[in-house]
Parts: sequence; structure tokens; C-alpha cells
Amino acid sequence: MATTSAAQKKAQAKAEYDAFLAVCPSRKLLERLSDKWVTLILAALGSGPDCTGSPRPMRYSELSRLLAGVSQKMLTQTLRALERDGLITRTVTPTVPSTVHYELTDLGLSLHQTMRTLKQWAETHMDEVLTHRAAHP
Repeated sequence: MATTSAAQKKAQAKAEYDAFLAVCPSRKLLERLSDKWVTLILAALGSGPDCTGSPRPMRYSELSRLLAGVSQKMLTQTLRALERDGLITRTVTPTVPSTVHYELTDLGLSLHQTMRTLKQWAETHMDEVLTHRAAHP
């Protein structure tokens, strides 16, 4: 009987991720990524309101101003979740008051363009979607 190393087991599990299965951990990740605030934070982080800039660190207050309608609680919770997932880093500078910057990690950068594209797609096709909604009984 052949034994399987921990690395082999991990590689096998990774190859078997299937978000269509209810127990797959990738489903939880997709659930998180489909949240509107996650999409907007990742799209905006470092790119500004028009999403044309290049990624750079942003202060909490910049994100808060940019994301109209997000509550302080929701922004904080979402940023913490993104940090926990390894998509962003939080850097505190000891000033008075302390300065906090958020920045995409390499993992977050690999998702950044997708989120920018999703946001742009929604803006580009909104009229068509509204037309279909109005025509639907």
C-alpha cells in the first residue's frame, strides 16, 4: 500500500476543488468575492474612481469616500475579511492620529484586473440590462 505525503494530499485536494459542490471551500471564496463591496474595493484599491490608475496603497478614508453608501462597519468588516484571505495588507503608521493604508498583495493583484473588468462591464451594459428588466413581465 502506497503512502501519500502531506504535500501530495494537498495537491490532490487542490486538483479536486469544484465550486459546484456544496462542501468545496472554493464556493465560500466565490461567495465572498461576489459581495458588491469586495468587488468595488478590489476594483478601486489604488486605481481611483475611474479605475484607470495603477494599484497603490490607499487610506481608509480614501476608500470610504470613494465607495458611496458603504457604512464604516461594512467597510471595516470587508477590509478585515480581505486581509484574512490574503488579498490585501493593512499597514499602520504610528502618527497622531495613526495612519492606516491598505494595499493589494500579489494574490490580490492577480484578481484586481478581473474586478475592474467586472465593474466596467456592469457600467457599460447597464442600459441593456435595464431594457431587459423593463420588458420582462
